[in-house]
Amino acid sequence: MATRKAPRQPDTTTPEAQLAEAELHHITGYQLAQASIVTAQLFIEQVGKPFELRPVEFTVLMLIADNPGVSLRQLSRALAMTPPNITMWVDKLVERNLVTRERSATDGRAQHLSTTEAGLALARQSCQVLREAERVALGTALSPAEQALLIELLHKLACCRSED
Repeated sequence: MATRKAPRQPDTTTPEAQLAEAELHHITGYQLAQASIVTAQLFIEQVGKPFELRPVEFTVLMLIADNPGVSLRQLSRALAMTPPNITMWVDKLVERNLVTRERSATDGRAQHLSTTEAGLALARQSCQVLREAERVALGTALSPAEQALLIELLHKLACCRSED
């Protein structure tokens, strides 16, 4: 007769200091914060330092690259940032000649944003580097299918955001 293994109990200690986290273990926000420590460090090493991009600059650059002609207002809403904050980050990308602004032909107050050739090249290269680094680093804990599922589940959580 075959012996049955007992179901694996989840590890309920913090990854580094091995502190008990029994109550926190089932809190989604806590686990997201713990996981973001890993992804933030990976970002800094693979994109932040080599490409001189902060996470928000990378995100804004990628959104503009994927959405040529996007407005500051659309970016502000997408990232839940105030218009002055999004303007500050776009200004930094414009100063680096990665993004251009063009006044709207129909609304003089609106600006449409696009990447420059250098900005598009940087967006593509940094994104490729980051995706590969995540695939390798997270591959020690998650299969490719699990990584894809995690991305899908996180996107579903992000879609729960309510507009203010």
